[in-house]
Amino acid sequence: MVDITFVQPDGTRQTVQGEEGGNIMKLATANLVSGIIGECGGDLTCATCHVFVDSAWTERLSVRTADEEEMLEATSEEPTEASRLACQIKCAQELHGLVLHVPETQR
Repeated sequence: MVDITFVQPDGTRQTVQGEEGGNIMKLATANLVSGIIGECGGDLTCATCHVFVDSAWTERLSVRTADEEEMLEATSEEPTEASRLACQIKCAQELHGLVLHVPETQR
């Protein structure tokens, strides 16, 4: 199992466990993580699973694809270098302990 921690804008933390290879957006919605909606079901056609990757983890993730970059332009909060769509991140053992911050505007 892979532990992923979601941090709300008020600092509240929620750690959930996912199967290796699973989609982090689906993990978040299955565990009712506030602010992660995933309207498109992970098809990369919305931006309702926008997260900010904690600075300790940004270098450990794969690079954003051109499609993800395009969708990040449609987020409710201004994207940064730490912005990712949770649907594009897969649970992997090397990401055990990953920390993701939920944007204020998605609450």
